[in-house]
Amino acid sequence: MANSRQNGTNLAYLLTVALSAPLQVGGQAVIEGVMMRSPHAMAVAVRCPDGEIAVRNTPWRSFSEKLPLLKKPLLRGSVVLIEAMMNGIEALNFSARKATEDPDTQEGDKGELSGWAITGTMIFSFVLGLALFVVVPHFLSAYLLRVAASGQGVKSFVFHAMDGIIKMSIFLGYVLAIRRLEDIKRVFQYHGAEHKSIYTYEAGKDLCVENARPFSTLHPRCGTAFIMVVLMVSIGVFAITLPFIPVAGSGYVKATKIIMIKLGLMLPIAGISYEIIRWAARSTNPILKLFILPGILMQKITTSPPSDDQLEVGLEALRQALETENAFDRRAAACEQS
Repeated sequence: MANSRQNGTNLAYLLTVALSAPLQVGGQAVIEGVMMRSPHAMAVAVRCPDGEIAVRNTPWRSFSEKLPLLKKPLLRGSVVLIEAMMNGIEALNFSARKATEDPDTQEGDKGELSGWAITGTMIFSFVLGLALFVVVPHFLSAYLLRVAASGQGVKSFVFHAMDGIIKMSIFLGYVLAIRRLEDIKRVFQYHGAEHKSIYTYEAGKDLCVENARPFSTLHPRCGTAFIMVVLMVSIGVFAITLPFIPVAGSGYVKATKIIMIKLGLMLPIAGISYEIIRWAARSTNPILKLFILPGILMQKITTSPPSDDQLEVGLEALRQALETENAFDRRAAACEQS
């Protein structure tokens, strides 16, 4: 067990620890910091230039609490994806300001993006991601199959398998490229700090650096694992559904229509992927474990061992979120008793 903690290679151990906590917490690495989110709180901790840790801790409420229908299987995954994007951009906005702020001239929350700016950034990021991982692979797959004179059309399984391989290659190449940047190296260390901090909580240990240090930097509920599952699921969904959808036209007109159909299927694919990850985390089926293994292994690139200072930031963000969560539980209990 100790060895699995050090190397992060025992998938069964990782899944067991990840399921042992009373509630699920998740997070994201940001600039010189970590964002942590519990069911009713979101906290961001950032290491400032003067060495102090700046924290923003706010109550948080999911869309699904306002619309219970969104908690249903196959719908909740899309909600999680959209909320993660919104929370991530907001946390990055806060961290970027705090990480570069002059302590002698800081002025509260001045200079942060407005809600409309955050929404616009999220939409731009979403469109750019779809272009990179849907449009480009589609046209590149069609071009390669045409050059190879394979006779395989855009609705064939071969086409979608190649499309999926290209998507994964783009994702892998992108991650490997940005990993060389010094600032991104530090973000990946904070990513590791986020995972170690969450494992410490899930194992029921006190949230201190000494307890967090031995844990793995790989976590089965990581967004990296989710992206890899989405890419794999998209191959099957496109191969199964597109042959039964009539598409008129030819050439670029037909290709554009198919791409639009693919874009429309991305949210259902996210929902299916989310359910697979939840199922795999609770199942003993080795095939399911193997299905999420690429996402676990991908984290060997997107995470790095953090320093103790970085672990301290991750633990502080988690501690703050849990304190807000406990306050929420106390208020709920008081309301029930009154």
